[in-house]
Amino acid sequence: MRDLETRELRYFVAVAQELHFGRAAELLGMAQPPLSRAIRQLEERLGVRLFDRDRRSVTLTDAGTVLLREAEPALNAVAAAARRTKRAGESRHSIALVTKAGASHDLLQHLLEVIAADPTVPAVDVLFCEVGEQATMLRDGRADVALMHQPVDDLAGFDAEELFIEGQVAIVPAKHPLARRAHVTMADISDVPDLPLARWPRLDGTYPDGPGPEVRTQPQIAQLVALGKALLVIPASSRAWQWPEHVAIPVVDAPEVTTVIAWPAHSHSRDLAAVVRAATSITDLPTLAPTSAVNGL
Repeated sequence: MRDLETRELRYFVAVAQELHFGRAAELLGMAQPPLSRAIRQLEERLGVRLFDRDRRSVTLTDAGTVLLREAEPALNAVAAAARRTKRAGESRHSIALVTKAGASHDLLQHLLEVIAADPTVPAVDVLFCEVGEQATMLRDGRADVALMHQPVDDLAGFDAEELFIEGQVAIVPAKHPLARRAHVTMADISDVPDLPLARWPRLDGTYPDGPGPEVRTQPQIAQLVALGKALLVIPASSRAWQWPEHVAIPVVDAPEVTTVIAWPAHSHSRDLAAVVRAATSITDLPTLAPTSAVNGL
């Protein structure tokens, strides 16, 4: 059997994600009949059915579920190879670093200063993303390295070095009675009738149960807090996007969060290694405790 082609995998993934040949064809910018033929030919070559389909629905078979699980990282790897090869051939060598917008602001500022002062370290292009997007950008080659957080971010398949540990704060509306508290516990904020905890998606994309609003972006949650519709708990260093309508209160018993610098485990880039060494050389950032040490934010 000849090797699978990336074109075939893209076609299959589109149908598997949409579970609708018409919508998948539209996303791919092609007509439906050639897409259907391509899927049938793929099934014939593999000797298995990938989809069960009738007039009303399209569903993945067990074999199709396996191929979807394998196809997505394979396509990411191909895209990553192309992007990193292109960057390696450019006259200006640089490393693409991705981080959540507003996260680890002091660390990022220190890192850029260290890199600017050391001619042996390549330039860093900073890319900002939303919550949970760093892993995808590392895997598909849009980024070479990332600032990420344990235990909340997906570090599967990456190497990482710990940079610092910090406590968490609750971001609440400035006019809410909680805003006058010097500190709170998780129990204090888990059952506030008029101010539910916002719900971020888990690593698998699903949301935890709860009364709070489902959010995906920082602007969404920032406005919900400012309007008095929700609160959230975040690492203390992620307050760079905090609005004047917000107040940050230390949460004394919230789990600690570890900021790491992460990169694909197979990387052999000397430029990348130089950036990681620069990050781990930063020693003047305090270890932020989850107690009154983060008061006065």
